[in-house]
Amino acid sequence: MHTVQRVGDLDVIVKPSPVAMVWNEPGRPHDALAAPGVRLSPGEALVEVELATICPSDVRTVRGERVAHTPLVLGHEQVGRVVAVGEGARRTDGVPLELGDRVVWSVTVSCGECDRCTRGVPQQCRTLAKYGHERVHRGWELSGGFATHVQLRVGTAIVRVGEDVPSRVLAPASCATATSLAALDAASARVDLDGALVLVTGAGLVGLTVAAMAVEAGAEVIVSDPDASRRAFARGLGAVAVDPAARSTSPERLDTVLAACERRGLPEVLAAVETSGAPSAVRTAIGSLGVGGVGVLVGSVAPGSEVCLDPESLVRRLVTIAAVHDYTGAQLVRAVAFLERSWRRVPFDELVGATHPLAELDDALAEAATGRFVRVGVAPGRRPV
Repeated sequence: MHTVQRVGDLDVIVKPSPVAMVWNEPGRPHDALAAPGVRLSPGEALVEVELATICPSDVRTVRGERVAHTPLVLGHEQVGRVVAVGEGARRTDGVPLELGDRVVWSVTVSCGECDRCTRGVPQQCRTLAKYGHERVHRGWELSGGFATHVQLRVGTAIVRVGEDVPSRVLAPASCATATSLAALDAASARVDLDGALVLVTGAGLVGLTVAAMAVEAGAEVIVSDPDASRRAFARGLGAVAVDPAARSTSPERLDTVLAACERRGLPEVLAAVETSGAPSAVRTAIGSLGVGGVGVLVGSVAPGSEVCLDPESLVRRLVTIAAVHDYTGAQLVRAVAFLERSWRRVPFDELVGATHPLAELDDALAEAATGRFVRVGVAPGRRPV
């Protein structure tokens, strides 16, 4: 247990000292950084991390596949409890933060005043900062989820969460769940999902969450992924699963399933959400759209994945292409609400594999890199489970 002592209006002393795991370069183990004193500005809060989960982007960073400003504290999917608050600190719903609140928070920190924030895209704020992505600097050492504590800055969307919801369900809310909701918002802006045929390419946590949300909205959902266990999970959600590598005679082939849907009165895919980032999946998602359909690109977050498109085909089919990267605070609120009402019927907790203590973060990242689990957990002070 950590104890928190205020030594002034702004300064907070935590005993034992908060520890953040700092990443410097590929192939080098993380270094532990102690931060005995934390200065909270007005509107800020200090949260003790209950559980963090490893996003695939964290794995790509430690492999050297993503540009990173080092040294940095990775991790942007987590749930925790408020242990100190600065003057005027509030949740996204306007309610003052209180000690003991169990919360999740946005991956982004936005100013709320620039032209992008005021026109509804705060996730691309002109002065954007992101948890788990920023170079460690004095005054914000606790800036990522792979730590015992995280310092929440002004401009962070903070959402209180239920005490009964498992941490394995809640931790990914601030990345995978909220991004999934933003993707379906982009689709439903053009297409009524109730009764529509929806294709989801990629059955990582975003793809499976999109599928669960689309089923809840009344859509007929097809999920495409090469991994048999993830296809099985998708079927458990009420979706039809297809294998992009299936042979022509396989019932799991996409064109076979689409033909069956047409016979049932669903002649066209009206929404396709691409979550894998694979160029072949992007082509499949956009190429499968029927007249008036909308394709939402979510997974293409790495360079070098160019895809050739036929603009005439897009024009003649009246296809809309939308792109989603991160989300708004209001979408995080709705994402949490989805988890709170659905976690008993949708076993999201089963998608998180072993949970490692913070000191074994490098082992946890190595396990996450194998792809055996959709997510791997990291919990301060925990033994491997």
